[in-house]
Amino acid sequence: MHQTLLILHSINRWLVLTSLIYAISMAWTGLRSGSVFSGYNNMVRHITTTIAHVQLLLGLYLYMISPVVKFNVANVGTTDFVSEHTFFRLIHIASMVIAVVLITIGSAKAKRATSDGQKFRTILVWFAVALLIILVAIPWPFSPLVNRPYFRSF
Repeated sequence: MHQTLLILHSINRWLVLTSLIYAISMAWTGLRSGSVFSGYNNMVRHITTTIAHVQLLLGLYLYMISPVVKFNVANVGTTDFVSEHTFFRLIHIASMVIAVVLITIGSAKAKRATSDGQKFRTILVWFAVALLIILVAIPWPFSPLVNRPYFRSF
């Protein structure tokens, strides 16, 4: 079960990144060209937010059953400030929750904005800030804090 959820979480990471980058570029293009905020734009906003929420739910469930997090709870008195356990127990989860909250707020504000330019600008700013936080908090293979493969497999 744990391995399957890790694989789903790993796959969905790419969906989150792709949808965020697409939504940000869509908002940038719409803002620069003065386009009308269409139903398609609204659908991209909604789907991006939904994918982020699914990823957060997968991550929260993994957090509850993770042996890495459980190990760290058992060894609270450790002196390592930045270890694999600290990263997943504190940094990764807090950053990702903050990023998904920002995506949710940005989506809600864009939905309620009155002008097309405000809608595009809101998506651009809130989703871009969330994307930056996500990029920092992902355990990339090249990360000095903790690294994981680009794709997990069975």
